[in-house]
Amino acid sequence: MLKSKVLVGFVLICYVLFTFFEFNDKPVKAILFHCSIVPLITIIYLLIVKQKKLFFLLFLICYSLSDIFYIITSLLPYNGTKAVNDFHYYMGNSLYILSYTFLIIKLIKSINFIHVLRFFKIHIIVLTILNIYLMFVLHSVINPNLVIQSDYYLEVVYNVVVLLLLSFALLNYLYKDNKKSLYLFLGALFIVFSEVMDVAYIYVAQRNILNFLSTSLAVVAFYFLFQQSKLLKADDEKDAFIFID
Repeated sequence: MLKSKVLVGFVLICYVLFTFFEFNDKPVKAILFHCSIVPLITIIYLLIVKQKKLFFLLFLICYSLSDIFYIITSLLPYNGTKAVNDFHYYMGNSLYILSYTFLIIKLIKSINFIHVLRFFKIHIIVLTILNIYLMFVLHSVINPNLVIQSDYYLEVVYNVVVLLLLSFALLNYLYKDNKKSLYLFLGALFIVFSEVMDVAYIYVAQRNILNFLSTSLAVVAFYFLFQQSKLLKADDEKDAFIFID
C-alpha cells in the first residue's frame, strides 16, 4: 500500500512538473515528465493489482514502451535529426497502435456479438456514421500537413484504431451495463478526447493549452482504465462486479 501511494505521488509530481514546464515554454522538459506518467502507472498496476489481465497489461506495456522510447531518443546527442525523428514517429506511433489494439482485443473477448447485433442495431448504425464523420474531419485536418504518403497511411490506421476502441468500449458498456464496463468506456472516451487535442496541437496550432488539455485528458483516461482493472467479475448470474481488496 505504501509503495502504491509513493508511486501515485510520483505520478502527480510528474503531472505538476509537466504543467509547470509546459506553461513556461520548456517543451523538452515538459515532454519528459509527460512521458513518465504512464510508465509509472504501469509499475503501480504491476505492484498492486493481484489478478492481472493479459491484454490490459500488454496495453500498458506497449504504451509505456512508446513513452520510454521517446524519452531515450530525446536525450540522445543527435536528437532532432530527420532520421531520429522519423524513427521515433513510426516506432512510437506503431507502439501506440499496438497498445490500443490489445485493449480492443480485451473488449472483443468480453462481448457477445450475437446479442449486440440483435439488440443494438440502431446504436451500431449511429456509431458507424459517427466514426465515418470523425474520420473525415481528422483527415481534413491532418492530410494537408503530411508530406510522405506512408505518414498518411499510418495516421489513417492510428485514427481507425482509436475510433474502434471507443466504439467497442461503448458496445461493451451497452451490453454489460455495469461499473467495470462504464469505466472502460469513460477511459476510451477520454483517450479519444486526448487524441483529438493532440491532433489540434500538432496540426492546427502548437499552443500550450492544447498540449496541457491533451495530457490532462490522457491522465483522466488512465485513471478510469486503472480503476476498472481493480474490478473483478463476480462468478454469479447477475454478472456483478467487486473491488479487489
